[in-house]
Amino acid sequence: MAETSLGPFLICYKPSFPFPFSSFFTPSSSSSSSSFSSTRVFITMSSSNVTNNKQQQVEQPSLLVFSGGTAFNGIVEELKKLTTRVAHVLPVSDDGGSTAEIVRVLGGPAVGDIRSRCLRLSDESTSEALAVRRLLGHRLPLDALEAKAEWYNIVEGEHSLWIGVSRPYRETIRAFLAYFQNQILRRSSESFCFSNGSIGNFFFAGARIFFQSLDAAIFLFSRVSDIPSESLVLPVISTNDRLTLGCELWDGTIIRGQNEISHPTGGSLQPINKEHASVPTLPSRIKRIFYMSSEGRNLLHEVFPTVNPSVLEQLSKVDCIVYAMGSLFTSVCPSLVLLGTGEIISSRPCPKVLLLNGSHDRETCGLSASGFVTAITDALNRTYGDSHNCLENVPNQYINALVVPRDGDIPVDVQCLASQGIFHVVTVDSVHDPKVGIVFNPKSLIQALADLIADFCE
Repeated sequence: MAETSLGPFLICYKPSFPFPFSSFFTPSSSSSSSSFSSTRVFITMSSSNVTNNKQQQVEQPSLLVFSGGTAFNGIVEELKKLTTRVAHVLPVSDDGGSTAEIVRVLGGPAVGDIRSRCLRLSDESTSEALAVRRLLGHRLPLDALEAKAEWYNIVEGEHSLWIGVSRPYRETIRAFLAYFQNQILRRSSESFCFSNGSIGNFFFAGARIFFQSLDAAIFLFSRVSDIPSESLVLPVISTNDRLTLGCELWDGTIIRGQNEISHPTGGSLQPINKEHASVPTLPSRIKRIFYMSSEGRNLLHEVFPTVNPSVLEQLSKVDCIVYAMGSLFTSVCPSLVLLGTGEIISSRPCPKVLLLNGSHDRETCGLSASGFVTAITDALNRTYGDSHNCLENVPNQYINALVVPRDGDIPVDVQCLASQGIFHVVTVDSVHDPKVGIVFNPKSLIQALADLIADFCE
């Protein structure tokens, strides 16, 4: 079995300092190093390929997926049928909803997208696994008083969500929920609002603060939710600090904060409505995405965080690189603008696949398929950033295949794509989602990815 970046197996021990429960799990190492073998034998999607676990491990292709925490989630279950050897690279700059409240009071990176992907990857094979997934996926009511009352009921172990969770899991999860509550109480000057709060986010935040390590928190969450050991969930930046995303529009406007760029809510903790029609259009198209200091308001406050070394390691080994559908500038590009990412991707002789959105959103209004390609190329080249760190690679060094949902709203300008050196455009079946419009049919999309990988190897 391939070594994973999530660390060794859990060790149970008793702490030598006061802690709300007598036992909990901790990794003996927070190392993020990992490896996928470079075996180039691939499976098709027939059931006969899952009969032998050892053979499956050898034959599965390895993928790295750049995505956010929402759009690609609907594909995860179907992707498991092709391979579980997937490195999911996610941003840590989300500042909307209950995540914003955690960051406001306790600081640190945003964990909402990571928690969301971990839950999608979690085990569902037993009744206890389903109970743990249900607990960590639960959201509190929108009413603040009702949310606070339910939260206390959960922390005290009296809520019905604990039914089906065995004592070892219960004590482990409650320990970190209680630690999260303790951290809130210690910030007496800040009043925490539990409205619409995610129990998984609270657990994640408690673990991160306790271990003082985002990697260790991911390790713990992955073990508690029983994610396959060969599936990696990697923050694009491994940090304990708060990260703020900024964007520069073509008219010179600077917007601070991922949520203000993508789905402005005016600070409301209401669930984000991601329908394009529900938010006002931007005054100008987005020129670039960058990181800024937590108190910054303009280009003078731009900062340059370091990419997670595990991301670069996986990029240098995987059999296929995927840019997932979703919020192009706030979910995908934050993982691409970091120094070192474009250098490695451009050097890799492997399928580099862009999954085109089925409809426009606030960030991409008016863009064609070639416009998406240009945006990704500019992000990886860091075209509009520090001139000393810019690359001059052409688009097909970053993207050599495009997968398009049938009947999507975004124009596929084949001639412009050809001028960018992209000739492989695959149209796959789609379905209509009443909230967001045209989306990929998961089975059709994964089959297309499997075919692209196989064709490349041949």
